[in-house]
Amino acid sequence: MKVEETPLPGIGVRKDIVTASGRRIGTVIQRDGETELIVSRADDPDACIASIPLTAEEAFALGNLLGAHPLVAQLAEEHRDLAGVSTRQILIEAGSPFDGRELGDTRMRSRTSVSIVALLRRGQVQASPGPDFTLAAGDLLVAVGTADGLDAAAEILRGG
Repeated sequence: MKVEETPLPGIGVRKDIVTASGRRIGTVIQRDGETELIVSRADDPDACIASIPLTAEEAFALGNLLGAHPLVAQLAEEHRDLAGVSTRQILIEAGSPFDGRELGDTRMRSRTSVSIVALLRRGQVQASPGPDFTLAAGDLLVAVGTADGLDAAAEILRGG
């Protein structure tokens, strides 16, 4: 897939892709660092039908969510025949007691029997993060375990 990059003099840069259905979606990253998610009209790529301002945290979280899909789909397929084993994405939200703390501080494995098998940050995958890996708001954890364990893991990351 080709990402089209267009300089916007005095504003920043626009990055777009054209989907298989012919829709153009992308971002405008302004010189001041502000980001907008944009959707263009199908018949006119220069006409924007939707523009959604995103904070840096929201942009990182959205990137992680979109980047996580292939990884989670692959893990789900690999666990398809294992009864009782599920894969879930868990977002580290702003305000989480573990924002800025190490993964080991969660005691996730001993408290829930859930394994964190990957972490996505700013579109980059960190496979098998160790207990000394520092978590940050916007990180998307990819966890494997039972449904109950995954529910408990999400609760721990939200409230401690």
